Amino acid sequence: MVIEMTKYSFILLEEETEGFLQKLQELGVVDITRSRKPVDAGSSAMMEKAASRKKAVGILNKVDYTEDPDLQAIKEAAEKAATGTDLSVTTLQTSSRLAEQEEKLAVLRKKAKDLLPWGKFDKAALDGLASIGYTVRFYTVSRKSFREEWRNEYALQVVSEDSNYVRFVTIADNSSEYGFPVNECAAPDESYEDVLAEAETVKQEIIRQKGLLLKLKGHVDEIRNEYTKEITALDLYLAGATGETAAENRLNVFVGFAPVTCDAALKKEFDEMGIFYLSEKATEEDNPPIKLKNNRFARMFEVLTGMYGMPEYREYDPTPVLGPFFLLFFALCLGDAGYGIVLVAISLFLKKKVPGMASLAPLVMTLGIGSFFIGIFMGTFFGFNLLELSFIPDWLKKCMLSGEVAGFPAAMVLAIGIGIFNICVAMVMKAMCYTHRFGFKNTLGTWGWTLLVVGGVILGGVTLLGLLQFEAAKWIFIVLAIISGIGIYLLNDIKRNPLVNIGAGLWDTYNMATGILGDTLSFIRLYALGLAGGMLGSTFNMLGGMLMDGCPIPGLNWLLFALIFVIGHALNIALSCLGAFVHPLRLTFVEFFKNSGYEGSGKPYNPLTPGKEEL
Repeated sequence: MVIEMTKYSFILLEEETEGFLQKLQELGVVDITRSRKPVDAGSSAMMEKAASRKKAVGILNKVDYTEDPDLQAIKEAAEKAATGTDLSVTTLQTSSRLAEQEEKLAVLRKKAKDLLPWGKFDKAALDGLASIGYTVRFYTVSRKSFREEWRNEYALQVVSEDSNYVRFVTIADNSSEYGFPVNECAAPDESYEDVLAEAETVKQEIIRQKGLLLKLKGHVDEIRNEYTKEITALDLYLAGATGETAAENRLNVFVGFAPVTCDAALKKEFDEMGIFYLSEKATEEDNPPIKLKNNRFARMFEVLTGMYGMPEYREYDPTPVLGPFFLLFFALCLGDAGYGIVLVAISLFLKKKVPGMASLAPLVMTLGIGSFFIGIFMGTFFGFNLLELSFIPDWLKKCMLSGEVAGFPAAMVLAIGIGIFNICVAMVMKAMCYTHRFGFKNTLGTWGWTLLVVGGVILGGVTLLGLLQFEAAKWIFIVLAIISGIGIYLLNDIKRNPLVNIGAGLWDTYNMATGILGDTLSFIRLYALGLAGGMLGSTFNMLGGMLMDGCPIPGLNWLLFALIFVIGHALNIALSCLGAFVHPLRLTFVEFFKNSGYEGSGKPYNPLTPGKEEL
């Protein structure tokens, strides 16, 4: 299955690029391409507008006053607030004013906390005392340092006291000399209640600003749409931007693709980075990179799909069908149960001893297991014919393929039958895929051929098995031929002239008649390669047996037999495995892919990951 992709468009200043790429490497899921564009007055102004929109969206997304003790007052303020014409500008200005007022409130509250011990007083009255020759001095001393006799010696009034400090004031006539045992402290410049009143005024202003932001949050989708329009316009503008500018005055434009399953995490990261980006669902026209998702079995054969070419974005993934067929083809070409056991042993060696080849071990093991069971079915074990061995149980021999069918070796008939089935599956896949991509009405010709060939094969098989009378089968085939003929010759392209369709249908008939026949006969190689490998293995066994029988020295004869057996079969395994890989690959790439309509022109998904340099 081809994983759906999301397309991301990024626009960054030159100085932002390095950090952005480093972050992409850490994320390791974005397949990225890059181009550079000059910055001019137009793009600069568009970027500035987009930046204000993006910043406003970020601010409003964080607006949440549900836990604010003044929530009700904020809601009332929101109802009365006016948003203005430019929502993003209003948002930025309101956020800035709110930050200033909150900072001011924090200062006032700290000041009020410092003034609280001095309580309420009239600053004007104190200034009036100074004008008639009296000075009020303020003191803060520790409780241990305070002396009660000071109350009798000076005009002293305790303002407040706690477990640690005593705060008091003294008043004295300026005409006489004044002295006091401790140093005075700075006089408060405001009354506690005056500061509280000012703090309350600031708090009401904060509530008004919060109310405005709360109201603006209801318009966040509008601002987001404006941002998207700005970035889209900038993207289009940069697509046509040309000219020479200073190297440091350039923009980097990136287009990236990532699986849709990563959308939430990626958007969160990009928003935190504060970069300009657009995200949209990738389409076939975008030519996104291809990442496949298959089950554990099919995943082993993705390497074969990659060898031919990845599917296009809306094309089907052939791997789930390719895998079972390739396994069957390989096993038939190898055709020896003993060789299958050797492949299993090789896979275990690769997994444990060759780290660089460990990823191929599951595929080699699967091919080995398949070869073992097909080898038993074909009755061959290291070149020995199992049907001729007396110690093989009869029930197992009954499971082995032998004899002839209609005068032809049963193995050859089986290979042809597999080829016909493979082509039928390919044609059904082609019809279904084309319908998905181009619509049913544009694939009537394809469905016509599929109905004719696949329907004819099924009808012929049912008739040969005696499940349907020949006369009934004949009329059914006539109906199939008529329906198929309409699609092939008249409706293969409903937009064309019918006479042109008839000519195209005749040409397709010639190609199909010659092509399907040749494709079907190509599958005889499954029988031929298995037969050749089996005969060569049997020849080595015979040579070993001749040396063993002809050698008069006991022990040496067995050594000679073992030598011929090991060397011969090692050589045969190497040749057979090569043929069993190349020829099934050819059957898949030519016969199967041609009849299935598979193009394989997609580019593989190649995300920027740690250790990989960005081009």
